[in-house]
Order: sequence, then structure tokens, then C-alpha cells
Amino acid sequence: MRAFVHGDLVPLTELTIETFRPFYEDSFRPLVGEVVFANQHGDWRDDYRKQVAELHAPGRHAYVAVAETEDGIAGYVAWTVDPPRRNGSVTHLAVSAEHRRHQVGTALCEHAFEQMRSLGAEVVEIGTGGDPFHAPARALYEKLGCTPLPVTVYYRQL
Repeated sequence: MRAFVHGDLVPLTELTIETFRPFYEDSFRPLVGEVVFANQHGDWRDDYRKQVAELHAPGRHAYVAVAETEDGIAGYVAWTVDPPRRNGSVTHLAVSAEHRRHQVGTALCEHAFEQMRSLGAEVVEIGTGGDPFHAPARALYEKLGCTPLPVTVYYRQL
């Protein structure tokens, strides 16, 4: 586990796009149809290119840690801390396909939780989808002791 360095930007962006492509293209798009998809996430790749570039900003209490193996980057976690509220939030978690089910996501989350504690956070928020694509993430977060809060979001073409 190590801190983000600038050279990680391209591989982390590629990993994010690779990780979430099945959700956007194979799950969300067919579920909501083309009009809603285009409106909500039509530029999802470019959205991630912008988001990942802004994830590590210690001056804004935003951090990224990278899990690395001999083969390269296995995954990463990004989090923020709101010191006055003593609250942390995991904003992104991505693990390469070949490293899933090998405790990489667990190690990344536990690392982020420990870093948040060291920065004064007493509570962490971590969210994911309720669809089948996100089932492994839900199982991980529950295994880590997180309490799920049911939320439903509706879309409709006008």
C-alpha cells in the first residue's frame, strides 16, 4: 500500500474506466434506456477522467492510496475527511479484475479507514449501488462492519 504519485493518474483512470464499464454499458444503459443514459451518464468515461485527476488533493483533505503488486497496480481507494464534522467518506474504490476476490478491496478500505482515524474521523460513509453489478461491493462493505441504508433513486424520461 502506498500513497498516490502523479505517475499513477493514467493507470488509475484506465482502471476506473475498466472497472465500471460493465455497470454503465451492460447494466445502467439497458435498464434506463438511451435518453436517460445519455442525460445522466452519457459521458461517463470523460467524467471519470476529470474525477480521478482531482481525487488526490491533500489541501482539500482528499487522498488516494494505491495497492501495488509485482505486476503493477492492483487497485486504489480514494477518500475525503471533513475534520470539523469528524467524518470520512470513501469516494472511489476500484480493483483490477485479476485481483478481485484476493482481499485487495478489504486491504484498501481498511487502510483508508485507518488514515481517516488518524485525521480525526470518527465515522465513515461509503456508498454503492443496489443493482447486481454492485453486489460484491455491498458484501465487502457489510463484511467491514458498515451498516447499509436503503436508498432508491428513480429515473424517467420526460
